[in-house]
Amino acid sequence: MTKAARLLRVYTDESAYVGDRKVFEYVTALARERGLAGATVLEALMGFGHSAHLHRKHVFENDRALVIEIVDGEDKLRAFAAELAGVSGIGLVTLEAVEILSGLGDGHGG
Repeated sequence: MTKAARLLRVYTDESAYVGDRKVFEYVTALARERGLAGATVLEALMGFGHSAHLHRKHVFENDRALVIEIVDGEDKLRAFAAELAGVSGIGLVTLEAVEILSGLGDGHGG
């Protein structure tokens, strides 16, 4: 059985902060508080965005590009993205259709 859903992607970098917390930690914790189905933080070897600043791992510091992926229903994700609108350190935020083939509510979570 398949289920239609949406994938929210939040692009940030490892060195971005909101207050005293790293942005990726803040976004992930907020997603959990809001009861979203789950979140995964992916680390890129290298990347750049509209500022053309190249994010990568340096010898003495980490400034890698990160992508936070969250899958849930469209309404919940749009509301969540609206909450993130004022958070500095977030670059691009995208939303796209996905088809869930298994994993939600099938008793095999992880």
